[in-house]
Amino acid sequence: MAILSPAIPSSKTVQLGVAVIAVASLTALLYYGRDFFVTLIVSAVFAFILDPVVQLVMKLRLPRTAATLTVIGITATLVYMLGLVAWSQLLSISDDLPTYSSRVSELLEKANTGLDDLEKRTIATVVPQNLRQQEEQIQQKPQEAAKARRRRAGLEPAPVVPPAIQEVRIHTDPKPLLGTIFIYASRYFHTLVMASFVPFLVYFMLSWSDHISETFLGLFKGEHRYVVGRSWLAIGEATRAYVLGNFFLWVFVASISAIAFFFLEVPYWPLVGPLSAFLSLVPYVGLPLSVIPPVMAALAIPNKFKIVVAVLIFTAALHILAMNFLYPKVVGKRVRLNPLAVTVALMFWGLMWGGTGLVLAVPLMAALKAVCDNVESLQSLGRMLGD
Repeated sequence: MAILSPAIPSSKTVQLGVAVIAVASLTALLYYGRDFFVTLIVSAVFAFILDPVVQLVMKLRLPRTAATLTVIGITATLVYMLGLVAWSQLLSISDDLPTYSSRVSELLEKANTGLDDLEKRTIATVVPQNLRQQEEQIQQKPQEAAKARRRRAGLEPAPVVPPAIQEVRIHTDPKPLLGTIFIYASRYFHTLVMASFVPFLVYFMLSWSDHISETFLGLFKGEHRYVVGRSWLAIGEATRAYVLGNFFLWVFVASISAIAFFFLEVPYWPLVGPLSAFLSLVPYVGLPLSVIPPVMAALAIPNKFKIVVAVLIFTAALHILAMNFLYPKVVGKRVRLNPLAVTVALMFWGLMWGGTGLVLAVPLMAALKAVCDNVESLQSLGRMLGD
């Protein structure tokens, strides 16, 4: 009698099982460690962007540490100045918010009134007058009969005139400023703590760049060291191409938008122009998002609906021009990803890290493609991700 021995899995099956377990483990690690990885990747992106500037400053015979401090100081100053401009605009918006809210409410009431009139005219045109009168009589008879029965039974209460309500003013002690700041900051305490590490990480990545590169490449031998070094350079170039390309495109679109909104007398144009340009860079939904800020601001202008239409047409035309003609020349030459790869990247990283993942999705996919293009065994995957 033959004894059946247990089936031994083949090497391909074992490799497939190990690959599935590795992918599942990596996905779980990225999801549960998202705060750590997001902080590290954002710092690396800033380091890749600022590294050429640091090398340029080093030509002034400054050591890398001093050059790094200089570049980071200048960058922080520029960010602070932009923040002051945005904060001043936000303060003016908060002061004008009651007037703006009443204006928007008035426009909504007019729109509702117009829709109601249109509905009544449509019904008057479609339904004959005698049928409408019959329907009104049928609807009124049950109500009148019910009221008459309640009156006869003494169940209909007499109308009670409420006494005059005197105005009551409740005085509350204002909350301390530090307490209010603490309440709002405590909600985002963890995010603020992780964000506080970004400047330090950027500084150390830039000041210790040569040491990190040499020790990292020292982990590999022979031809592998050359491939890793070439991939590292390609990742830096792809990251800088994408981020700086989007930055210069944002500056251009923001400048044109702000100038146009200034001449169109759109309120808060120094804030609305850059915000609209930034939203226009969002993949796929940039057009509707870019229209919202200027149109909402233009609605505050009384009795000038033509300006709202002009702002809508201008913003849409500028977005179409920038995304279809400028974007491929500024960004697309260096970051060549097909739409399917971009969509999958947005879905995956958005699911992993939320809004931050949507921002980092394309740079991460571009870095992956840069690695695949320089590793011979992965070049087919790089061609699949490319356009």
